[in-house]
Amino acid sequence: MGCNSACSYCIVPAVRGREQSRRPGDVVAEVTALAADGVREVTLLGQNVNSWGRDLAPQIRTEFGELLRAVDAVPGIARVRFTSPHPKDFRDPVIRAMAECEAVCEHVHLPLQSGSSRVLKRMRRTYDRERYLRLVEKLRAAIPDLALTTDIIAGFPGETEADFCETLKVVEEVRYDGAFTFVFSPRQGTEAAAMPEQVPEELRRERVDRLIEAVQRIALERNRARVGRAEEVLVEGPSRTDPAVLRGRTRRNTTVNFRGTCKAGELVAVRIEDATSTTLRGTEAVLAAA
Repeated sequence: MGCNSACSYCIVPAVRGREQSRRPGDVVAEVTALAADGVREVTLLGQNVNSWGRDLAPQIRTEFGELLRAVDAVPGIARVRFTSPHPKDFRDPVIRAMAECEAVCEHVHLPLQSGSSRVLKRMRRTYDRERYLRLVEKLRAAIPDLALTTDIIAGFPGETEADFCETLKVVEEVRYDGAFTFVFSPRQGTEAAAMPEQVPEELRRERVDRLIEAVQRIALERNRARVGRAEEVLVEGPSRTDPAVLRGRTRRNTTVNFRGTCKAGELVAVRIEDATSTTLRGTEAVLAAA
């Protein structure tokens, strides 16, 4: 809980205070209890989840990569996810743990917020465009078939058309599998709310529409590339829109609607037959190894 960063648009540090890490033994004990109850997948949550452990020193010297390895070793846990990491804290031990731990999924939600280094500086994000792209390159080199999703804000104060085009260029270069896109909304009490050069709302919304178009187009292309593959799916239950169809998620965190006879909590192989920008469709194939 809490956050030690000082992003100029965010109220979280003011209302939740500084980061506080749970002790590693407590986390592993909870995951072990969940596994004993039949849970197959866990998600480690934190405002800046990959900075976990630093406030435990000097009593405990650890880092997030060690926690991933400890949770990966819990019998019965088939999948481990985490969200949301901050690019500034995404260090090599975490990347190595992702690459080496069988249960840690091939998906990273890596907030960008803007593709313009000038805007990122105004946001106080503490990284620039080039550093972010180097991290993406390192992640993809270490983790084959990695899915990347992100958060992006359109219309931050002072954002020019050239700045926004830089964001679109990053979207095209990284080719995200999905993105949460936001129109900048000033939060009372934040630095950004009082900044000059506020972008008119109509222009903010026009930019987010262009951003959504680019994200959805690329996500559709990437999902269509999965057609014909067999994907391991963790079954969640019936589809929300069609009870005759089952729903689950791949290790890359893509929703799959499929025909089959399996039960919630099972890991199954699904042959992908069709895709949209947000979902895959298919038919149950051979049971995957648990």
